[in-house]
Amino acid sequence: MPWSETFLDVFKKNDVRFISYVPDNVLTPLIKGVTSDNYFISVNATREDEAMGMVAGAWMGGLKGAVMMQTSGFAVTPNTLASLIVPYQIPAILVISERGTMGEFNIGQVAVARIMRPTLDTLSVENHTLDDESKLPFILDASIKQAVKTQAPVAFILSPLLTGGNPVAHAKLSS
Repeated sequence: MPWSETFLDVFKKNDVRFISYVPDNVLTPLIKGVTSDNYFISVNATREDEAMGMVAGAWMGGLKGAVMMQTSGFAVTPNTLASLIVPYQIPAILVISERGTMGEFNIGQVAVARIMRPTLDTLSVENHTLDDESKLPFILDASIKQAVKTQAPVAFILSPLLTGGNPVAHAKLSS
């Protein structure tokens, strides 16, 4: 099962219905999956911190939710994590396509990739770098259950080893 289908399956098994996202090339299969399936309530956000605010509101309204973004977009989220998500115990599920590694051409992506994990750790946000499809169902399911039970966010960082990386970056590297 491709990684994006595994996410959709595990989201459904855990009743994660509200999905807010900022468009991203790497996340396209997952975004297409949630926007074409009536099970999900999907909302395109203009910024990642806005997407997190929507997921916080959904939680307060009784829905479990996820935010999908790329690495550079993570740079706008620490304040939202520190002032809303973490202190108000909102089990936001963050799905972050990893850029800034493995031949990245965009210096902005590289800079944020270097601070993303230390920032998540500093804010005590459980985070997992996903790079092996065979372990994906277990890690996703167990971590989402833990996030909901402990009312704490969790971040899934999608390694290029899992997703194949950004097709635009591949085109630039080969030219």
